[in-house]
Amino acid sequence: MKTSKRLDQALQKLYTAFHNNTLNPECCKQCAVGNICDGTDSWKHLSNGHGMFQLSYVGRVHQSLGRRFNGYTPLELLNIEAEFLKGCGYTLPLHHKNAKPKNPTDKETLFGGLAAAIAYLCKLEGISNVMDPADLLRKAKAVNPQVEAEV
Repeated sequence: MKTSKRLDQALQKLYTAFHNNTLNPECCKQCAVGNICDGTDSWKHLSNGHGMFQLSYVGRVHQSLGRRFNGYTPLELLNIEAEFLKGCGYTLPLHHKNAKPKNPTDKETLFGGLAAAIAYLCKLEGISNVMDPADLLRKAKAVNPQVEAEV
């Protein structure tokens, strides 16, 4: 499957962050979008709060000018982060009264967020989810017909 440069780079950054324990949903530099944006928190000015779906004035200006950050528009970045946070178990927007996971940096929690963010990234590209187990099994079976017998 051919993927775009922006998707390849985002996947590499997210997988690296997950495996290096530098993925943290409560840190603007280490969350999904923070990692996609090379460990910076400048993206947080695109909205009025972490986990919010609406662009701030600054975000609307960048969006209307067609600006992209590592290939993604401001609105796409907010949605990527929202999917990541929801996948981790947060109720959005982030607020001390809203639900959140007991241990936000637990590998299982982070994997849920990673899977949700990657599913959304693939949807943006118009391709099937690269983490979909059924799709992976179909591809494996196409290469080796005995895969089904082994599964």
